[in-house]
Amino acid sequence: MLTSEELERYARHIVLREVGGPGQAALKAARVLVIGAGGLGAPALMYLAAAGIGTLGVADDDTVSLSNLQRQIIHATPDVGRPKVESAADRIHVLNPHVTLRTHAVRLNAANALDLIGNYDVIVDGSDNFATRYLVSDACYLAKKTLIAGALGVFDASLTTIRAHGTDSSGNMNPTYRCLFPEAPPPGTTPTCEEAGVLGALAGVLGSMMALETIREIVGFGESLVGRLVMIDARAMRFETLRYARDPSNPLNGDKPTITDLSGHK
Repeated sequence: MLTSEELERYARHIVLREVGGPGQAALKAARVLVIGAGGLGAPALMYLAAAGIGTLGVADDDTVSLSNLQRQIIHATPDVGRPKVESAADRIHVLNPHVTLRTHAVRLNAANALDLIGNYDVIVDGSDNFATRYLVSDACYLAKKTLIAGALGVFDASLTTIRAHGTDSSGNMNPTYRCLFPEAPPPGTTPTCEEAGVLGALAGVLGSMMALETIREIVGFGESLVGRLVMIDARAMRFETLRYARDPSNPLNGDKPTITDLSGHK
């Protein structure tokens, strides 16, 4: 049930035919984990909190640095040196006290990923490295969780939704992250944001889109990004969509799966 204060707070959602009271109630009942309180996680967390996600988790073992503030808008100058999960918790509580926030000041690894992810319905991956992305995507498949996966480049970004444990309207199994990206690029071939730079506003655009896609998955309106990859070219302000399908040779839900646990990850 929504309280009278919540009805007023979410009034602009509730008058939307595609959301309404039932959709807002679904958001309140949802449990969403955001991995990373950085450039993508920061705007995603703020919009998910504003939207009324009932239980919002954030996992990050880093502390706030001054160079983060150009894009990680959930933190502020007085937060420099603080754990990011604590800074994020304070901002979210001020924004929406109806949200139950769970902080996880840990780095995901093979030992803790399934336990952590298993407590949530939707996982939003805002990590900035391939090792974590593959770990999270494999864990989401094994735990049967929906994954919203975003990646940020210098002037480009991409977004897709992975629901590899499910099937499409024709009964075909949905693709995995590994169907789209079978292998990570060799170490050292992809520069970090510290080395190559990152456009702060682009992180805000993609993080907001990740929040939007999360809300869509929970409420159920429109067309999901399952099997579709949205690509953003910020130089030309161009959006393109690539469709992709399950690869029968992928090691997760392929015809002969070889990944049955997370032992292959560090």
